[in-house]
Amino acid sequence: MLSFFAKYKMFGIVMLVLSAIIVYLFYNALQPEKMLPVYQPSMVDKSLVDSTLHYTKKYHKIADFSLVNQNGDTITQENYKDKIYVADFFFTTCPTICPIMTKNMAEVQAVVKDDPNIMLLSHSVTPDIDSVAQLKKYAREKGVIDSKWNLVTGDKKQIYQLARKSYLAVKNDGDGGPYDMIHTENFILVDKEKRIRGFYDGTNREEIDKLLKDIEILKASYND
Repeated sequence: MLSFFAKYKMFGIVMLVLSAIIVYLFYNALQPEKMLPVYQPSMVDKSLVDSTLHYTKKYHKIADFSLVNQNGDTITQENYKDKIYVADFFFTTCPTICPIMTKNMAEVQAVVKDDPNIMLLSHSVTPDIDSVAQLKKYAREKGVIDSKWNLVTGDKKQIYQLARKSYLAVKNDGDGGPYDMIHTENFILVDKEKRIRGFYDGTNREEIDKLLKDIEILKASYND
């Protein structure tokens, strides 16, 4: 009897390992695929949404824009066509949250720098101060990779309308006039169809980790 078991011991081990692998593969196959929500204005805190959009439940996308980056190049949605990107709002002279946000965005850049499908977009909320030369100086100081990350300036009303009506990122009302000022810590994840897929506190390390994981989930959704 012992000789019988000894003879088939290796076969039994192999079958046990194969069974474990099959069970693992079936378990993974049956797990629901992770998907990110597609955010509509009606899903977001009303304090962050322009009143004209409170009841919009579908088809919300980032509006077309035309702004100028740190190299004096005109940047439009065409530069982000078929790209996943992370957007935020900052200003170069900000002494409080912006340095933290820029540092964290630079960390995101370091992770995605070799992926041509991921880009970054930072909008100046003081475009009158943040000239092309000022943005270029800031970009050099912060290690911005020009092909990966655009710091943009331009028409203040256009930028503020993007923040409020496209990215749903700002709590206060305003029209982008001379006394209007927005200050938001939000990073916004945008998919290839110009839809919002996530909001993150750009000053929070754990939120940055979540953003990086969500980028991977979003990337995987385009590979299915």
